[in-house]
Amino acid sequence: MKLTQSAIDSFIYEGADNSRDVRWDDAIPGFGIRIYPSGKKAFVISYRQFGRKRMMTLGNYGVLTLKQAQAKAREELVKVTEGEDPLEAKRQQAHGTTVADLCTVYWEKHGQLKRSSRDDRRHIDLYLLPHFGSRQVKSITRSDIARLHGEISKKAPIQANRVLSLVSRMFKLAQVWGMLDEGAPNPVFGIPKNPECVRDRWVTSDELPRLAQAIDESDNLYARAALWLYLLLGVRKMELLAAKWEHIDWTRKELRIPETKAGRVHYIPLTPSAVAILENLPREDGNPYILPGRVPGQHLVNIFKPWNRVRQAAGVADVRLHDLRRTVGSWLAQSGNSLHLIGRVLNHSNTSTTQIYARFGQDTVRAALESHDKQIMAVARGESADVVNLPTHRTNLDSSLLQSQTR
Repeated sequence: MKLTQSAIDSFIYEGADNSRDVRWDDAIPGFGIRIYPSGKKAFVISYRQFGRKRMMTLGNYGVLTLKQAQAKAREELVKVTEGEDPLEAKRQQAHGTTVADLCTVYWEKHGQLKRSSRDDRRHIDLYLLPHFGSRQVKSITRSDIARLHGEISKKAPIQANRVLSLVSRMFKLAQVWGMLDEGAPNPVFGIPKNPECVRDRWVTSDELPRLAQAIDESDNLYARAALWLYLLLGVRKMELLAAKWEHIDWTRKELRIPETKAGRVHYIPLTPSAVAILENLPREDGNPYILPGRVPGQHLVNIFKPWNRVRQAAGVADVRLHDLRRTVGSWLAQSGNSLHLIGRVLNHSNTSTTQIYARFGQDTVRAALESHDKQIMAVARGESADVVNLPTHRTNLDSSLLQSQTR
């Protein structure tokens, strides 16, 4: 039959034992009105999707007019023809995406692919799931996150900042993935981070001979090689440990790091000493890694124990493994190399990260001004002062390194 306003008003329940009593509209296949024993009436659509028969309620008669219900029915049935399931979408919208759902999607699509995945997983399991796992993403407020940040800050202020960054990143991606409305406020916005003191420790020229001797006396061949390569190349810990023999271009004397924290391929020129270390490293049959671990076919993982013995023996117990990377940056800066070049060597994605080495360049600035002082005063006294051009070897180094990085 063709549904009309007067016909709907006259309908009464004719079902038996609470069975469905639906009157279908001939004008729109799949559209009808359901009458309940109580006398309530509701507009519905019926359709098949993925082999399943579905019935979806559009709204109650009286709240929706017949004309409104017909328009809504056409809209939903069009979605069916496009492969969507309106009933499932309605259920998900009513239930809402939970923080646990967001954590799962984040980990599958983004988190486990990052170099910092271990920290992300720990923060998710330790803080986000216990506090907000069952909550809907859209219900999380700034005060919720500020309260969590404050609780963590009492014992671990730096870790609290990392959790704040993780939440901010997850909520940005939630909008990209359609789990949160576009333009929805990020609950992290406006929450101040705890102050962080930049670690300023590197191996000095006085300490290096003792450290070098302690490294050479280490009984772990691969740990010994790793520590020297950290000092020579400034590569990140896991990026070196996960490096494979296939990543070395012996012709170009270059190590390619395919996956980096910066999210781009990093080409590291191998110095003569680094080449010598690599050439003398024995290869383990069936293991593709340059630094093999105890587990067959896997790379070296736990380097802290041999490093701890080395730094204790060298009398530099406060030097951390990552400080060897800082040593490369600080020594390059003290040699007068530009911050741009240092950033390229260390593969920094943010120029502000390289700024910590800026103060080391003051010695070079002082030397240049002192030389300028001598020239100015000599000319002022009527003496001859030759102007000497600065050497260009560093510019050439910048150029060659930049080419290797941008291939």
